[in-house]
Amino acid sequence: MHRRRFLQTTGLSALALLALAACDDDDSGTTPAGGRRRVIVVGAGIAGLAAARALADRGQDVVVLEARDRIGGRIWTSTQWPDVPVDLGASWIHGVDGNPIADLARKAGARTVSTSYDNGTDYGTDGHPVDKATAAAIEHWRTQIAKALTDAQDEADDTDEARDASLRAVAERAVNWPALSDRDKALVSSVLNDYEHEYSGSVDDLSSLYFDDDDKIKGKDVLFPAGYGAITDYLAKGLTVHTGEVVTRIDWNDIGVTVTTGAHTFDGDHVVVTLPLGVLQSGAVEFGPGLPADKTTAIGKLGMGVLDKCYLRFPTKFWPDTDWLTYVPGQDKAGQWGQWINYSRAADQPILLGFNAADFGRTSETWSEADLVASAMVTLRTIYGPGIPAPVVHQITRWSTDPFARGSYSFNKLGSTPDMRDHLAAGIDDRVHFAGEATDRKSFGTVHGAYSSGLRAAKEITG
Repeated sequence: MHRRRFLQTTGLSALALLALAACDDDDSGTTPAGGRRRVIVVGAGIAGLAAARALADRGQDVVVLEARDRIGGRIWTSTQWPDVPVDLGASWIHGVDGNPIADLARKAGARTVSTSYDNGTDYGTDGHPVDKATAAAIEHWRTQIAKALTDAQDEADDTDEARDASLRAVAERAVNWPALSDRDKALVSSVLNDYEHEYSGSVDDLSSLYFDDDDKIKGKDVLFPAGYGAITDYLAKGLTVHTGEVVTRIDWNDIGVTVTTGAHTFDGDHVVVTLPLGVLQSGAVEFGPGLPADKTTAIGKLGMGVLDKCYLRFPTKFWPDTDWLTYVPGQDKAGQWGQWINYSRAADQPILLGFNAADFGRTSETWSEADLVASAMVTLRTIYGPGIPAPVVHQITRWSTDPFARGSYSFNKLGSTPDMRDHLAAGIDDRVHFAGEATDRKSFGTVHGAYSSGLRAAKEITG
């Protein structure tokens, strides 16, 4: 195994290297004079890049270790189609008002296009646009479920976790599920699937008390026609990033930290851990002295969800020019292909983007690409007729089986509490610091939450 000092990787001038080497002659691992620290950042997603950028800008020596052969983590702009970049991970800035990612987009010169949930076309189980009566029924069930969830939260004390129940349990009790017709069960299931798409967890797992215990976003939603990667590329400029370094162990003591990968070890004064919650849950990385009990509890009890994407590129466009296309599947196919974005508005090409979340998202990841596309086409042909063309190419994601993600983003699972995110975020011995969307109590599951968590971790180090 090769042991790497940061002096070998920062790209500093020879004089600067000699000066730093003088500080390190005793190899004690203590923070050099003048407050200059050596920091290892684990993960080149936006949390890691935010931390590294902030630290480097404050004069710290930083190296970023990334397991993949690319930066970005769960921000992943695919260039498989040379004329149309598409985002396989995060797509939107959700709520541009006061959002730090909107500021970054402006600095990076990244073009954005807004989308609106109000600009959509809704289809019933038979494939026809929903009529007024069906639209009214959907709104009725949506309102009733939302009220039941609000009532459950209002009635519970802040520490009354014993009264928690799954989102499904509260919703089905509110609508008197056993008495519903098949038609209304399909409508209710469609409403419940909306929660799954937003929060990534199954309604069987989402905590009814805490699923939405986050800050509400403000302003319009925008996506990036040229890809979200513009943001991570902007943050990464000038940083030292080693790709292909799969971290297996993190050790620390009162004089420093050591991060071990498959081929190397890296020594520093601090480490910022931005591993996704799903990777922490998998146990793929060992922590030397062990993690505090409240942190391991948080890792075990918070949820890691799934929201997968399927881009279908067609020879011609056959759908209406609205942002969203939603479908109410029959009860036997609940949760399947209920939400589509008209991606042609961003790409200027005939492309549809379908989403699958939670349980069906995980199930569909076990299918072949051909079977998954065929399933999507059954829905699209139900809506637009058997004569529509087949897609010429496609791109799909499988985030739950990605070994460096183990899911799409985190959610507040039944049995967890919001303060567990604070436990997940807490540093250890002023050596080991944690960041990532799962550590952000009020903006979990978002890019801006991940970014802010990286800035927080950097501030813990530099003050």
